[in-house]
Amino acid sequence: MAAAALTREGGEDAFRRLFRFYRQRDASDLRGVVDFSAPGGQVFRSQLSISSVSDQDAYRAGLQPVSQWKAYGLRGYPGFIFIPNPFLPGCQRHWVKQCLKLYPEKPNVCNLDLHMAPEKTTDLWGQSKEQLRRKGSSKWEPKSLLEKLRWVTLGYHYNWDTKKYSANHHTPFPSDLAFLSEQVAAACGFRGFQAQAGILNYYHFDSSLGIHVDESELDHSRPLLSFSFGQSSIFLLGGLKREEAPTAMFMHSGDIMVMSGFSRLLYHAVPRVLPNPEGTALPSCLNQALSSDLPVGSVIEHSSDEDWQVCAKYLQSSRINMTIRQVLAEGQKFPEECGTNGKGQAPSEDSYENSKAKRHKPNTV
Repeated sequence: MAAAALTREGGEDAFRRLFRFYRQRDASDLRGVVDFSAPGGQVFRSQLSISSVSDQDAYRAGLQPVSQWKAYGLRGYPGFIFIPNPFLPGCQRHWVKQCLKLYPEKPNVCNLDLHMAPEKTTDLWGQSKEQLRRKGSSKWEPKSLLEKLRWVTLGYHYNWDTKKYSANHHTPFPSDLAFLSEQVAAACGFRGFQAQAGILNYYHFDSSLGIHVDESELDHSRPLLSFSFGQSSIFLLGGLKREEAPTAMFMHSGDIMVMSGFSRLLYHAVPRVLPNPEGTALPSCLNQALSSDLPVGSVIEHSSDEDWQVCAKYLQSSRINMTIRQVLAEGQKFPEECGTNGKGQAPSEDSYENSKAKRHKPNTV
């Protein structure tokens, strides 16, 4: 197989070779990609901690009862857990709307802050919704601000220059997303997980996520949670060194990945965003309506038809990923730092392009 042959070549490290292979090849040459909808080979069933999450709390987070989830591991990657779409019908829409309408709002930080005055980025949704709703298929149409969004940080804001978090650059973490994350972590055996930082990545068909390790958090004993919505992608999970060839896998809308233990500090990347394999504009799971009878205390909110029309148009060519982290262990504090600006400002354009953030083509904002 072509992908396997690439791992045996000399020169460029094995991870980079596979990244370039999946980045450049057309979608018909993906035979080596693990598909968790048809598991086999190195894929095995993982056990979840069913008793750690009540059905009621799962419902409140917009999730099926944990007893109904399917979870998988990969041989050679202890601590890696893949959960194919465990969301209740219609509940993915809530998280998509939050990522487009609410989470980019100030005081959260986004890539557009590099280029624009704060007053210009206070209402990305309001400035973009009509343009998105009317958007056609021509690639020459001007992009809305939401389409120029590349990343948003939540909670402890990641500093792309220093690759660190700090105590004095922090805003309240969204309570609904914290609750969702806590339930997923508990189901995977991590009770008491605290969602303290989030990086939201906004992908388009020409986007990729560069090869990196998430090691800036001070507590590596807690897992990294990843949630995907919209179009599909290829995810590469490697080893502790870039010389180790990665395993490629598909990620579809609603899928959740948990990286813990040995797998918490492995190299990984996203070389490609792919059209929904069902061949429709949106995955069928995103066309499902939300139940009108939400449980008491649900963090899920109904989206208006108008709001969802905007979200659906955006997702026809895009994918949203939320990665949630616990930065500090219980009772842990940030070390004192000297000579830093303290505010953890967003990076310069050059530092962003060379950071672990998505290697998008340079923004034209």
